[in-house]
Amino acid sequence: MGLRAAITGVHGYVPDYVLTNAELEQMVDTNDEWITTRTGIKERRILKGEKQGTSVLATEAVRGLLEKTGTSPKDIDLVICATVTPDYMFPSTANLVCTNLGIPSICSFDLLAACSGFIYALTTGAQFIESGRYKKVIVIGADKMSSIIDYQDRTTCVLFGDGAGAVLLEPTTEDLGIVDFLLHSDGSGGEYLMMKGGGSVYPASHETVDARMHYIKQEGPQVFKFAVTNMAEAAAAIMERNQLTSEDVDWLVPHQANKRIIDATAKRMGIGEDKVMLNIQKYGNTTAGTIPLCLFDYQDQLKKGDDLVLAAFGGGFTWGSMYIKWAI
Repeated sequence: MGLRAAITGVHGYVPDYVLTNAELEQMVDTNDEWITTRTGIKERRILKGEKQGTSVLATEAVRGLLEKTGTSPKDIDLVICATVTPDYMFPSTANLVCTNLGIPSICSFDLLAACSGFIYALTTGAQFIESGRYKKVIVIGADKMSSIIDYQDRTTCVLFGDGAGAVLLEPTTEDLGIVDFLLHSDGSGGEYLMMKGGGSVYPASHETVDARMHYIKQEGPQVFKFAVTNMAEAAAAIMERNQLTSEDVDWLVPHQANKRIIDATAKRMGIGEDKVMLNIQKYGNTTAGTIPLCLFDYQDQLKKGDDLVLAAFGGGFTWGSMYIKWAI
């Protein structure tokens, strides 16, 4: 067997401020029962303060990762940050994280694939390891979703929170690490989940701000239907391609968008709730941050050699799955 990329460390970070369903009830026409039964979310974390961007979350996640793994910033070869809420269009959030932590002038860049971003970025980072070119790659999933949420829109403001997670990828010749992946996209679904303002089609102007075009807009029923089908099918497909039975899978690591979507994916895979990583009730949907935050929260329950299936669906539309044999 050739080189594989293995996750050798994971760390997560969420801000201190807790936005509860009770507080949202004071802001928009909603209630705890409605939010909980439809999404599974009880609270989410929000990054407060002036000029506090996604790089704040990402930097803390990586700082903890370096400390935990005993890794020097000078030994890092590449940093990839999956995010839809970069501090700026440029410089990239990954560039800022490297500067904040004293990581020298290496390749670092952002990757945008919405809620599938971490799987896309993990796949990308793995290629640099498998080629033999790089030895230590950091992959981050981080989003400050509160920066693009309209807290007058009850259909979206109840769903999202802020958070970040990061993993260290290193080469292994053992039968461990990232075994396989499936990535998909369909741009025709973009109209159902998008942020219209701020790009080259609708650059920022008084008109775009007045029209509230710099916030996420979502047509829930269409997104839900597409997500349930495709996230579940991607997870089932990666199992079939690698001859994995439901008994073989130790953990499903799903994107935390909606409890009902997660349940449908687990059902399609034939696995019980005891094998499903779940923290949506604490953090809501942190977009690119959900999967690494799950790995961080559940790391003490993971054993070397465990078979993990990662699955995600996001705006774009993007979706995908990954088969990992846990290495730590």
